[in-house]
Amino acid sequence: MTLASTHPFEWRRVHVADVCDTVSVGIVIQPSQYYVEAGEGIRAFRSANVGENRVVDRDWVYLSPEGHRANSKSSLRVGDVLVVRSGAPGTACVVTDQYAGSNCIDIVFARPRQDHVLPEYLAEFTNSPVGRRHVLGTQGGLALKHFNVGAYKQLELLLPDVTEQKRIVDAFAAWDTAIQKTEQLIAAKAKRKAGLMAELLTGRRRVARFQTEWRSWHLGELFQERVENNRNDLPLLSITREEGVVPRNGLERKDTSSEDKSKYLRICPGDIGYNTMRMWQGVSALSRHEGIVSPAYTVCIPSPEIDGRFASYLFKLPEVIHLFYRYSQGLTSDTWNLKFHHFAAIRVRIPEPEEQIAIASILSILDEGLALLKLQREALTQQKRGLMQKLLTGEWRLLVPAETDV
Repeated sequence: MTLASTHPFEWRRVHVADVCDTVSVGIVIQPSQYYVEAGEGIRAFRSANVGENRVVDRDWVYLSPEGHRANSKSSLRVGDVLVVRSGAPGTACVVTDQYAGSNCIDIVFARPRQDHVLPEYLAEFTNSPVGRRHVLGTQGGLALKHFNVGAYKQLELLLPDVTEQKRIVDAFAAWDTAIQKTEQLIAAKAKRKAGLMAELLTGRRRVARFQTEWRSWHLGELFQERVENNRNDLPLLSITREEGVVPRNGLERKDTSSEDKSKYLRICPGDIGYNTMRMWQGVSALSRHEGIVSPAYTVCIPSPEIDGRFASYLFKLPEVIHLFYRYSQGLTSDTWNLKFHHFAAIRVRIPEPEEQIAIASILSILDEGLALLKLQREALTQQKRGLMQKLLTGEWRLLVPAETDV
C-alpha cells in the first residue's frame, strides 16, 4: 500500500441522503404475518444476518410471495447497503448478487448513487470509528435502542473521487481477508477441541499408557463447598462462561454488585466456581485468582481424586451440562438453580488423577492455540480500525499513479 501526503483530488463533505437514491427501512409492522417455511418464499434479512462488511448466512426467515409483493419497496438490489437499527446498531454490509431480490425486516437500507459513492465505501465508512460515533450519538428509543432512518440520512461522509474510494476499499479488503481466514482457523480448532473433548472426557479415546478402568463418583465425593465470607480485603471477581474467572473491574458490563460485600464468597486458585442459576447453561470455571464472588455463585474445592483443570473441561461437556439441567430445581428457567446439595448428588465417570492431568494437558494445548489465534484476530481488527481512522478521514491518502505519455 503506497501512501501520499498530497493528492490531486479534493474530498467532499456530504450527507448519506445527498448521495443515495433511497434511504429507507424494511418491514416494521408485524413482519411475522408474512412468514412461511424455508424454501417456500423469499429470504428476508434481519439484524442477525448483517455482519460488519459481510452477510451472515444463517437463521433466515422467509416471506410469502404475497407478503414480499406487499412490501416491494424494501425488495433489495445488488449494491444496497444494509444497516442494523437495534442490537448492534450501525453495523453495515453490502447486498451481493447472491442476495438480490431478498427483502429486509426492521433494518435500514440505502441505495447509493455509485457515480458518487461506492456501496463498499459507504459500508466501510458506516462501520468505521467515525460512523460508530455518529450512530451512538443519535440512537433513539427507550428500553431498546434504535438507529433510525433520519439519523442515517444525516451521517456526514468524507468522499474522495470514486477511483480513490476503490483503492481504499481494496486496502480494507486485504485486512478483511486476513481476519476471515483467522476466524476460519479459530472455528476449525474449536471444532477439533469439541471432538477431542467428546472422546477424551468420556473414555471413548484413552491416553496412551493408561489402562485403569474409569470409576463412577458422586460429585459430592469429589468436591466440598467453600463457604467463607467477610473477606472485603480481597478483590471482586466474576465468573464468565467464555473468559473464566476474571477481575470484575476488567469487564465492560455495568457493576451491579452490592455495596455490602460481607456475604460475598471467597474463591481461591484451583477452586471451581459456578453460577448457581446458570450452571445448566455451562457457566462455570476454574479460578486462577484469589478473591470474592457474589453469593449468586457456588464455590467448590476439588478433592485429591479430581484434577481441577480436568473438572473445568468436564463441566463444559454437553452430556454433563445436561445433568446440571436435570438436577436444577425451580418452576421456570428464570428460577432454576443448582445448589451444592443437588450438585453433589450427580454421578460422573472419571479416570484416575494421572490420566485426568494428561487429558487436561492435551486440551490446554488446544486452548493455548485458540487463544493465540484470537489475539491475532484482535490485532488484525485493531490494525484495520486504525487504518480506517486514517484513510476515511483523508489523513492518509492512497497514491494514484501519475499518467505517462505513450
